[in-house]
Amino acid sequence: MLRIKRMDLFILQSFLPLFVMTFCICLFIVLMQFLWRYIDDLVGKGLGVDVISELFFYAALTMVPMALPLAILLASL
Repeated sequence: MLRIKRMDLFILQSFLPLFVMTFCICLFIVLMQFLWRYIDDLVGKGLGVDVISELFFYAALTMVPMALPLAILLASL
């Protein structure tokens, strides 16, 4: 039977909230870089909020492999 030791549980409880926060910040920064790169293509086209949010959702999915290692590195510091 697999049991989680007290020290492992402490490490997870101290690392996971910091990792989630760092991951959200890194993903936000990468998405803002994406926005600044393609803002001239998006402005003035008459796109709805649903289309732009779908674009950001798909961009966020493709940016996760870039933000994940950075978040792990920064959270472990």
